[in-house]
Amino acid sequence: MDSIIVRGNGPLSGEIPIAGAKNAALTLMPATLLTDEPLTLTNVPRLSDIKTTNELLSSLGTEVAVLQGGQIIVLDTHKITNHTAHYDIVRKMRASILVLGPMLARDGEAVVSLPGGCAIGARPVDLHLKGLEALGAEIELKEGYVHAKAPTGLKGAVIELEFASVGATENLLMAATLAKGTTVIKNAAREPEIVDLADCLRKMGAQISGDGSTDITIEGVEKLHGATHPVVTDRIELGTYMLAPVIAGGEVELLGGRINLLAAFCEKLDACGISVTETKRGLKVASRNGRIKGVDVVTEPFPGFPTDLQAQMMAMLCTADGTSVLEETIFENRFMHAPELIRMGASIEVSGGTATVTGVEKLKGAPVMATDLRASVSLILAGLAAEGETIVSRVYHLDRGYERLEDKLSACGANIERVSE
Repeated sequence: MDSIIVRGNGPLSGEIPIAGAKNAALTLMPATLLTDEPLTLTNVPRLSDIKTTNELLSSLGTEVAVLQGGQIIVLDTHKITNHTAHYDIVRKMRASILVLGPMLARDGEAVVSLPGGCAIGARPVDLHLKGLEALGAEIELKEGYVHAKAPTGLKGAVIELEFASVGATENLLMAATLAKGTTVIKNAAREPEIVDLADCLRKMGAQISGDGSTDITIEGVEKLHGATHPVVTDRIELGTYMLAPVIAGGEVELLGGRINLLAAFCEKLDACGISVTETKRGLKVASRNGRIKGVDVVTEPFPGFPTDLQAQMMAMLCTADGTSVLEETIFENRFMHAPELIRMGASIEVSGGTATVTGVEKLKGAPVMATDLRASVSLILAGLAAEGETIVSRVYHLDRGYERLEDKLSACGANIERVSE
């Protein structure tokens, strides 16, 4: 099992190219199941979750061609040859549930294992299932699998989500493209990844309006066709690397970054006293003189502060001047990085969904353990500024969401290496 060793090495300087969004790519890939023509995705991140999705789609009959080292993927599902997404693949990754809507819409049947792949809370799929039932699907849960049928096809409906779930919005959006009539998804999620999916589906011939707002309208069509689509910039990778020069010192340009992807996050950085400027190629982030200021953070659905940047933000605030309060409102059990940061000398008190961070002058390197994807990268960020050596174990989580992290940070002067135990 691999570990990553980080040694505090002073300020960073240089540029970091930001990859395509993992969460967008994992949503776009199942869209191949909606058409018998090829779907070509460019700017695809090279991550283990992408390989898992390729494996899942291949098991359903998709022909997968990986080009340019993985940055281009051509998916051709001329025929769905198997309508069962088995547990041994689905258990690795929650996004696997997104094959349910497209298979049901195109062929009227799907059997999908209830997903796994996450340690940060229950994240139930009931909103997906209720929405599909509103579209006319017959759904039964048996032995850990969702058995869904729509013998006469799906029919348009007005669906009001109890919560602005990203996954449910994506699944229902794809399913509704081939439903008969008009579908309106109310209280829809507004994330950039949803808009990216809608853009791709429109290229495939779907009739969609309102994406990016709380109400999305889909006019069902009989058939979708192939398309070529670039995956949107990964706003979570962008935000993560924006914090690196703040924690370690220095100045870094993030290629492909845009403030509108992370407006609420950038507002918090400004409140901390951090300089973020737009350039012709992306964003430039620089640490200012002296310690940053503490700031309070509440995670919220987009366009609020992203839950997927909460752990990284906490790492930065560990050495801020003053006290910061972070409130996690999206997922339970998402402060598992706090005990590991405390091992590095941080002062953090956790009570339920709230963490209070009192800034210290300096963190100290220590052996720490990654518990999930975002926790793992928060510990690496903390190690950039810590005295001595930080050894982060169980970094297999990291490879699910960050491509070539060591290379990108090393190119800016970080002292970081991966070792195999």
